[in-house]
Amino acid sequence: MSYAVEPDVLESGCDMVRRVIIVGGGTAGWMTAASLSHQLRHLSLDITLVESSDIGTVGVGEATVPAIRDYFRSIDLDIGEVLQEAKGTIKLGIEFTDWKAAGHSFFHPFGMYGVPAGDVGFHHIWHRLRQLGDKADLSEYNLCTQMALNRRFAKPPVQPRVAFEAYDWAIHFDAGLFAKLLRKKAEANGVSRLDALIETVSVGGNGHVDHLYLSDGRKLEGDLFIDCSGFRAIVIQKALGTGFEDWTHWLPCDRAVAIPCEASEDLVPYTRARAQSAGWTWRIPLQHRVGNGYVYSSEYLSAEAAEGALRAQLEGQALADANHIRFTTGHAKRIWNGNCIAIGLSAGFLEPLESTSLVLVQNGIEKLIRLFPETGFKPAVIDEYNRSSTLEYERIRDFIILHYWASQRPEAFWKKFKGMTLPDTLSHKIEVFRASGHLVRYEWESFQDPSWLSMYAGFDIAAYGRDPLADRYDEAQILSIGRQMRSDIAHRVCLAPPL
Repeated sequence: MSYAVEPDVLESGCDMVRRVIIVGGGTAGWMTAASLSHQLRHLSLDITLVESSDIGTVGVGEATVPAIRDYFRSIDLDIGEVLQEAKGTIKLGIEFTDWKAAGHSFFHPFGMYGVPAGDVGFHHIWHRLRQLGDKADLSEYNLCTQMALNRRFAKPPVQPRVAFEAYDWAIHFDAGLFAKLLRKKAEANGVSRLDALIETVSVGGNGHVDHLYLSDGRKLEGDLFIDCSGFRAIVIQKALGTGFEDWTHWLPCDRAVAIPCEASEDLVPYTRARAQSAGWTWRIPLQHRVGNGYVYSSEYLSAEAAEGALRAQLEGQALADANHIRFTTGHAKRIWNGNCIAIGLSAGFLEPLESTSLVLVQNGIEKLIRLFPETGFKPAVIDEYNRSSTLEYERIRDFIILHYWASQRPEAFWKKFKGMTLPDTLSHKIEVFRASGHLVRYEWESFQDPSWLSMYAGFDIAAYGRDPLADRYDEAQILSIGRQMRSDIAHRVCLAPPL
């Protein structure tokens, strides 16, 4: 007997939301529209996206993490089409330059380090290698890192034979071109687009949004309103007054300036983040240009000085005027409030140091699909969405704080982090690692053990203890394992085609 049922013949047993209004376009709006119209097509939703051609988007979120490929698969979007249409390039990780100190660099890869020894994690073996006098850097045990630094790339095997072959990859792309590609797909799925300004958001006595009044006089009604209006947050904040959880005391950067330029060097398969006197700069290579930006604290640097410093670093001719952006790090106190869900910058902001902007959009959409509401908007469903979303923001926040706190740079901006009281969750992670080499993992972690290990090693945060099972192997065995592993990784790098 078969129980297989085609999705399009399934019927909902409850009064599901039918009319969905997406407020704002850009990457967040069109990712939401494309996903809902594809994955929930069996619900026959009436989806309308409202955006104004007169309002620009931030448009600097061009670096991603490997999860973006899951998004492509979820809407049957071919990654080759994305690379072609959005001028994309391969990304194997992020190079951090001058973060620990001037002249020092390390790499955060999308892949595993080494091979565990039975049930002993590889990093415990590496700690013992170091104690035995082996000076090989941790990066030499990561295939992803070595391919990136040698400007080579091969897709990982479907069935890795050894642990270090388990690596992943992401892409860089032009966010504006990507949004256009998604718009085409969403409109083909039946999404309606209205080019209009929103004059008024009408909120009823129950705290739910009733309708929108548009600048052309139209009245737009809906059941569910998704706020993708960016930093303006016109529904979740301006209309509903949700409130904001401000994390400036932990992450004081509050400005950015972005300038694209012509490329003068060959493509590299990674993002570059370079520490500066009052923040950091990014470099994102695309097929047709390079994205550059400076994220900084206005307490320590003026907008004019930041733009000047960024222009001085451009490798080629600037292709557009400087785009100055103001932001506050943190998130909406209730990302889902009543019948409104915020997705993208309206939900919250974490600086793009680890390319998490789009994965937060993606996960917000995925949670919405799995918790898609009935018209009654049950509080338990809303509470679970907010609980998991808040945890996700907090986990990423902790990872980003670590980059600043662990720096040994001498400037005043950087020194203030040394005396900072860390979030308890981050402090616990660091203390446990230092004491035992153990990597703590919480619920809703976006960054797994190899990512944390790359930070600890990159900033020389040492573990004073290790798994006692690592001592089962004698010195000769351990040293031989290390040499052979490095040799195997170097050989596989040579087999990967150059970019």
